Amino acid sequence: MRQNLWAWSGEYVGYRDGDNLWLKNGKHMGKFHENEVYDKDGHYMGEIKNEKRLIYNIGKSGRRKYAFAPYGNRCGINYGNYGAYGMYGGYKDFPLKKYL
Repeated sequence: MRQNLWAWSGEYVGYRDGDNLWLKNGKHMGKFHENEVYDKDGHYMGEIKNEKRLIYNIGKSGRRKYAFAPYGNRCGINYGNYGAYGMYGGYKDFPLKKYL
């Protein structure tokens, strides 16, 4: 099942395909464990809130899961951006630019 995702700030990030996070530039960048996503080295990247938005919980910054080897790139896609949501305390926007 494919689920398009946007950062909390409203910028289009990419999509979830099964347990994989594919960025808008076609890179396989993360693996989901329930609603939390981790990068190829096993570091916490963020989580899904409000069904289609990614946000970073500062309190989870030290969380780790197992590392993985990313798949080859796919064709990139880009959807329009949305308006930003008000930020929760203890959170910050999904760090998309760090991964692009």
